[in-house]
Amino acid sequence: MKTDVITVSSKGSQMEAALAQVDKTAAYKGLTGKSALHLRLLTEEMMGMMRSITGETKGSFWIEDADGVYQLHLQVVTRMDSGKRDQLLSASSSGKNESAKGLMGRLRDFFDRGADEDISSFTSPLLLPGMYEYSTTPTLDWEWSMMEYEDALSHRVKQNDSAAKEAWDELEKSVVAKVADDVKVAIRGRTVEMTIFKKLA
Repeated sequence: MKTDVITVSSKGSQMEAALAQVDKTAAYKGLTGKSALHLRLLTEEMMGMMRSITGETKGSFWIEDADGVYQLHLQVVTRMDSGKRDQLLSASSSGKNESAKGLMGRLRDFFDRGADEDISSFTSPLLLPGMYEYSTTPTLDWEWSMMEYEDALSHRVKQNDSAAKEAWDELEKSVVAKVADDVKVAIRGRTVEMTIFKKLA
């Protein structure tokens, strides 16, 4: 099943409609209690990330499910370039995007930057060396998986990598990391798509 696609914006437009769609999906699928709460919580985190994207941006939100696995999709066509992004950030007192903390804040950076920069030079802790992957799939430029990231971080923490330890601590505080089964981010040209996976009874 795939729900209707709802257009949401970084200014908050239609985000309540997205949450209402989640509640409707949960009711239709007979999800109650913790299962319904988890689906809504993950959507709220996703919408919170959308609100914090630099500049005025619109995205598409929808839900898919198969065999009890629910997928929350957020797709954004990036319109920012480095010049516009720097101009917006220079308006802040520090010249930095202060909200880029936590897992969702770091993921938001992917949407913020999109395909505007060379991903291999991206300094986010989400992309410690070896933690990004260029795709061999036609039309798919780059992809990232939270499960693979956790595995790579765990290995580096055991090797006493200080940057990995800091990133691991940040990950452990993330609501999404605790609730979701996986999060994937894919970049296709100027389109960035995040998918949150959650298996529910």
